[in-house]
Amino acid sequence: MKRFLVYAALVIGSIISVFPYLLVVLTAFKTQTQLHSTEPWLPGIPPTTGNLAALLDGEFPRYILNTLLMTVALTLGQLVFTTFAAYAFARLRFRGRDVLFWVFVATMMVPVAVTVIPLFLIMQKLGLINTWGGLLVPYILGTPYGIFLMRQFFRSLPAGLEEAARIDGAGPLTILVRVLLPLCKPALGTLAIITVISSWNSFLWPLIITGGGDETKVITVALAALKVGIGVDYSRIMAGGLIALVPMVAIFIFFQRYIVRSVVLTGLK
Repeated sequence: MKRFLVYAALVIGSIISVFPYLLVVLTAFKTQTQLHSTEPWLPGIPPTTGNLAALLDGEFPRYILNTLLMTVALTLGQLVFTTFAAYAFARLRFRGRDVLFWVFVATMMVPVAVTVIPLFLIMQKLGLINTWGGLLVPYILGTPYGIFLMRQFFRSLPAGLEEAARIDGAGPLTILVRVLLPLCKPALGTLAIITVISSWNSFLWPLIITGGGDETKVITVALAALKVGIGVDYSRIMAGGLIALVPMVAIFIFFQRYIVRSVVLTGLK
């Protein structure tokens, strides 16, 4: 009986979790008439692909490409610079290392909304408004969470590996690249997946820094722009949401073990 109740609770929780995504799919394939004449949880008959076609025939593919470029650039930057910073905090010895690290990690408690105005003013002084530089620079050099994740993994590796490499004459960079990085594939995979998801879903900073320009507009900002004026086309908005959602769902399905592993890695001493 206890097992039955547990499975029943899991099934109910799964249905509640999946239901919003089901509504997105159903609404994306409805016409405006079907949207107002059928229940939200029922499909439109016959289904239509007109909403998807209207978006893909316009500027939406460009916004998808912009989002992809931003995601790739931020992910590569995070992997490179976060790894270097985490290695320094985990293995190199210098005065104030631990204090600096925990002060840096403490910035995770600062809400993003608090830093938006100072970042915008800095980008404005540098002339980076509505440019790729302004979109990427504040986040491409690493995040506190990423550095914390990689530092915890580096600290879990045996120190004897580095000592043996130093005896052979290897320097810090050689030790990092040739000895430690091959062992860090699980942590790097976890960091990459988390960065891809957060970058693809990023909205507030791209909305503020791009100024509405099509050259750097990403898919989340484009979706928000669909809901303007009178007579909002919710079917088209859901079609755009479906386009944006499919890559993230695929990533979660195929790489969910890395996301779960991130919780384990951050708990390592």
